[in-house]
Amino acid sequence: MGGLVVTMMGMSGCDQLGIETPEKAAERQMADAKAIGSACRHAMRAIEDCYLLNPKAEKSSVFTGWREMDEYMRENKLEGIAPVVPRPAPPSAASKPSAPAEGDEEDADEPEAKVGKGKPTKSSDH
Repeated sequence: MGGLVVTMMGMSGCDQLGIETPEKAAERQMADAKAIGSACRHAMRAIEDCYLLNPKAEKSSVFTGWREMDEYMRENKLEGIAPVVPRPAPPSAASKPSAPAEGDEEDADEPEAKVGKGKPTKSSDH
């Protein structure tokens, strides 16, 4: 019985010392993710943008926060605010080539049109 009392006192001491237990850490992470989702919705961001901007946040909690804020804003007829951080570029945009140089406008959409132009190459050079 004495061991139980010591264990209970030891567990309450963690909270008093500011030591975070795994349960408290998980609760904090879920609350943070819900807050992220709420802020994203208030900033008129799509949930997908929110996921991209916060890859480490738990998606289910982010969605819960986003959905709760959406319901709150609809019920109270609140408008969102314009986000300050620009929306992330789609992943495919990073792989696209940059704008064509002057004089290349007619070939910009047809990369195969450039094949055969310029110095010919031999397969043995590769």
